[in-house]
Amino acid sequence: MEKKISIAGIQLAPGKDRAENLKKAVELITLASEKGAEVTALPQLFNTLWFPATINEENFKFAEEEEGETITTLRELALKLGIIIIAPIFEKAEGLFYNTAFVLGSDGSVLGKYRKIHVPQIPLWEERAYFKDGDLGFQVFDTPFAKIGVLLCWDVFFPEAFRELALNGAEIVFVPTASAFLHSHEKWERAIQASAHANGLYVFRVNRVGAEEKQEFYGRSFCAGPDGELVIKPAGSSEGIILAQCDPAVTSTLKKDWVFMKDRRPSEYKKITQDLK
Repeated sequence: MEKKISIAGIQLAPGKDRAENLKKAVELITLASEKGAEVTALPQLFNTLWFPATINEENFKFAEEEEGETITTLRELALKLGIIIIAPIFEKAEGLFYNTAFVLGSDGSVLGKYRKIHVPQIPLWEERAYFKDGDLGFQVFDTPFAKIGVLLCWDVFFPEAFRELALNGAEIVFVPTASAFLHSHEKWERAIQASAHANGLYVFRVNRVGAEEKQEFYGRSFCAGPDGELVIKPAGSSEGIILAQCDPAVTSTLKKDWVFMKDRRPSEYKKITQDLK
């Protein structure tokens, strides 16, 4: 990054109507762009209700292909506004299904996508019933504004994911989430701030909002800086736009002061790569 950049997270409370959810997302992304945002991220599975709360074969109807209405509409919007958009949807590809965040370029292209690698199977987050493990690795996308990485929700609790992105050159990591029950928010915030500091990254957590049948998504989207401190404090629980500024000079200085990458000892981390059952 050669200059400060403005980034945005969109808090949404999706309803039953996917077209209406997409329309609302377009309106809020446009407003974020008018406020100066150059990269904008939506929350996890932003255009549907949180269907993984239960296991139901009918929910596969929510899956979309890359050429579907959602990604096509947002590609056109990214081109029109000249921004980057991170759009997490239920992806269908070659007969398989993934929890996927598309990274859409300011030229209207699909720069790439991140398919969620750490897929949970816990009550109200029955994701393994729908999504295969991601197969694209921890990619870094080189945009005109910054080198960005993407993780999704449960990935937050796997520090290896952040380290991979840092080693691959990421400057900002966006983490769209679907976290409910306010009592848990501090755990998420601690994990994100620690990974931001340990890897010298900006990390922007973008959470859903809204009460659904069994969950209340609490929002509290925020951005942590490369020193782990908050750039933007956690937001409230309503729909809206959260804006933050990223300063590359801070990143460079902190990486010189906190030489975590230089002092790594990969040869000593043998158990990390073992498949422990």
